[in-house]
Amino acid sequence: MTAGKETMGEQPIFTCKAHVFHIDPKTKRSWMSASSAAVSVSFFYDSSRNLYRIISVEGTKAVINSTITANMTFTKTSQKFGQWSDVRANTVYGLGFASEAELGKFIEKFQEVKEAIQAQQCGVAGKGVNGNSGAATPVASATASPLLAARPAPDDQPPAVPNKPETDEMVVHQRAHSVSSTIQGGYATVGRAPRGPLPPAAPPAPEPPAPETAEQQLRYENDRLKLALAQSSANAKKWEVELATLKSNNLRLTAALQESTANVDEWKRQLHQYREEVARARHYAGKGDANEVEQLRQRVAQLEAELAQKNEELAQITKSKKIEQDAEAKLAQSQLELAIAAQEGQRQVVQALADQLARQLEDLATIHRELNTALQT
Repeated sequence: MTAGKETMGEQPIFTCKAHVFHIDPKTKRSWMSASSAAVSVSFFYDSSRNLYRIISVEGTKAVINSTITANMTFTKTSQKFGQWSDVRANTVYGLGFASEAELGKFIEKFQEVKEAIQAQQCGVAGKGVNGNSGAATPVASATASPLLAARPAPDDQPPAVPNKPETDEMVVHQRAHSVSSTIQGGYATVGRAPRGPLPPAAPPAPEPPAPETAEQQLRYENDRLKLALAQSSANAKKWEVELATLKSNNLRLTAALQESTANVDEWKRQLHQYREEVARARHYAGKGDANEVEQLRQRVAQLEAELAQKNEELAQITKSKKIEQDAEAKLAQSQLELAIAAQEGQRQVVQALADQLARQLEDLATIHRELNTALQT
């Protein structure tokens, strides 16, 4: 980049081509094109001041003159667009690249420069003030040659400004995130930052009515997803009510079984009383009439027969209750499995809708880029 060489008086560490954008200083909600086409964006090392800069010049106009600090963060907001905030320049710079690979190279170089600055601040590269090659970091070593060590003219460089607190840097950076995320309504996640819009390759033109239609479509899809989730929740609550009803029936059956057990205990008590009567009758048998003894024997036999019958009835009741409980438990289990399967089906439907929505978002982004290209041509 010839203009960059003249500006810095040194060779660039790294150079790439990108469209340059500035955040609108008035609204802070939209991008302003700073270059009419893709221009050279270069990293420079100012050995006299021990500073790293990003410089971009279009004609005689410097569209980027940013001093990199250890607190700066470059955020990738889409596949081909990234941004960083410069508190000293009181602006947010945006770069639109031709491919994601070029953006990745720029991010790698930006990170390397940040690490070099951090190493310098820790004293690892503190001797690099005069441009000596032994004091430069792995990134700055590319600028340590005699050709790259020349000090830039004072008129071409802004005076060094002390680093501001990290909080000021982060405030502007977070505001830039909010700005980029509301430009065109598109979202994605790259690393820790929310995905912002991919700016047009040329100065922004008036927005066509398509984004409003796209926003309505997105709202419609969002309402459909909410409705599907509400139906799934309603079905889950319905099956929960069914399960609670089955549990209530099980409690009633348990109470009936306990009542039957209490009746058996009462019958056993009565049998004990009858046996005592039989014992007393036998005691008086020798003294009483033979007919009375026979009547007592018949009474005992009758009571024993009744007891046997009651025992059989109790066994049948217990068996039937157990069978009924097993059947209801199986029914409850099957209904619960059915509810889980239905909920899983709802989840799959919601996931499919979400995937469809993501595809539609990608289609909308493609259409938007095509519309911008058509408007520019």
